[in-house]
Amino acid sequence: MRILVIDDEAHIRKTTTVTLDALGHECMQASTGAEAVNFLQKGSFDAAFLDLRIGSDNGLDFIPKLLALEPKLSIVVFTAFSSIDTAVEAMRRGAVDYIAKPFTPEQIRQSLSRLENARRLENRVVELESLLSSTDLLTEFETKEPLVQKLFETATKAASSAATILLLGESGTGKSILARALHRNSPRRENAFVTVACPSLSRELLESELFGHVRGAFTGAVGETWGKVKAAEGGTLFLDEIGELPLEIQPKLLRLLQEREYERVGDAKPRKADVRVIAVTNRRLEDLVKEGKFREDLYYRLNVITIELPPLRLRPLDLHTLAIQHLKMFARQSSRSIKDFTPAAMSAMQRYSWPGNLRELRNVIERAVILSPGEKIDLNDFPDSLRGSAPSNVGIGHRITLDQLEREHIMRIIEIASSMDEAAQILGIDPATLYRKRKRYAEMAETSAAEPATASTA
Repeated sequence: MRILVIDDEAHIRKTTTVTLDALGHECMQASTGAEAVNFLQKGSFDAAFLDLRIGSDNGLDFIPKLLALEPKLSIVVFTAFSSIDTAVEAMRRGAVDYIAKPFTPEQIRQSLSRLENARRLENRVVELESLLSSTDLLTEFETKEPLVQKLFETATKAASSAATILLLGESGTGKSILARALHRNSPRRENAFVTVACPSLSRELLESELFGHVRGAFTGAVGETWGKVKAAEGGTLFLDEIGELPLEIQPKLLRLLQEREYERVGDAKPRKADVRVIAVTNRRLEDLVKEGKFREDLYYRLNVITIELPPLRLRPLDLHTLAIQHLKMFARQSSRSIKDFTPAAMSAMQRYSWPGNLRELRNVIERAVILSPGEKIDLNDFPDSLRGSAPSNVGIGHRITLDQLEREHIMRIIEIASSMDEAAQILGIDPATLYRKRKRYAEMAETSAAEPATASTA
C-alpha cells in the first residue's frame, strides 16, 4: 500500500516509516496537517498514520479533510494523550484504528495487518457482488463431451499452480468465465481478480492503466496512479484479448512475466509484482507472430499452459443441459414460471450452428423468457435466425403499433449485444431505461400468459 505518515515529531515519522518500508509498503512523510492535505491533492494514498497533536493543531480536525480528498483512505490515529473519549471521537470522525504512544513496531504491524484484512474482505465483497450480478457466471464446468472434459480437467490442475495460462477460442465460448473459475479455485482466491481490456484504450492510456504512471508523465497526468498490476498484487491479472496488445507494450509485459518486475510510466524505479497472469484471445497468436504483430518470445512465455475452448457447435451433447441452466436462471430473475422448451424449440436449437456460441445462447434464451406468453419456450419465441429466417409479423410498414415495433427492435439488439450496457449504447438510451423496458416486457408477457387461465376460470 501507499501510506502517508503525519506527525510533527521527526523520530516518530522515521520509526513508523522504517517499519512500513520493511513490510514492503511505500511511505511519504508530512510534518503538518497542511502538508498532508497537499500530498493528497497531488496523489493517491491507501492509508495514513495520523498524530492527534500536530504542533498546535488538533489532528481530529484533519480526519474529515483527509477523507474528503481520499474517501477510501484508512486512517490510523496515534497519540500520547490516549483515552476512551478521544478514541471514540476519532472513530466517529472516520478513523479505522487507534494506537497509543509510545508504540512498538509490532503494534504498527498488527494495525497494518488489520487494514490489509479489511481491504481484502472489501475486495472479496466487490468480487462476489460482481459474480452475483453477472449472467455469465452460472456455468458449472460440467460436460458430456469427452474432449471438453479433458480440457476442464487440465484447467482444474492448472488452477492450483502459479503458471501463466493462455485461453484460446472463438468469441463467446466462455473464456472469461473460465478465467474467473481458475482464479476462484487457486491459492490466490482471497485476493483481487483484475481485468485489463487490451483493445479498449490507446497505447499510452493502456500502458498507464496496466503499469500506472507518475505525475507529469504525459499530458493530462495531473496525479499518480498505481495501475492494474499493483491492484492485482497477490491475485490474478486477467488480460482480455491479448492479441490486441500494442507492440510497444509487449516488451514490458514480457519483463513482468519473466522477471516479475515493472516500472510505472515516467518512473525509472523498478517494482516487484506478485501476480498470476491469465490471458485470453480469439485470434491465432502464431499467425500474428508471423505477421510481425506479436513478439515470438512473449508468445512462448504466455504459452505455458494453453486451453482452447471449443465452439458451442462442437458440443452437441452439452446443448440441452446448458440451455436448461440458462432457462432456470433467467426465469428466476424475471419471476417467470417457465421450466422447459417445447420439442420444436429444442429441435431448432440443436439444428442451429450458434456462431455467437455461449453468449448467443444466453441472449436468445433471455429474450425468449421475457417474450414468451406460455410456460414453455416455443419456436415462435425465438428470433428469425433460429427459426430458419421465417418471416416476422413485426417489421417496418406492418400493421402494428410503434410500441410493438420498439419492443421487437430492443429485444433483437439485446440478443446480438454482448452486454446490456452495449445494447443501451447501440440503442442510444440510458442503461437504466433499457432495464426498465426489459422488465416491463417481462411483466407484459406474464400478464399475457395469465389471461387464458383467467378467461377459462371465468
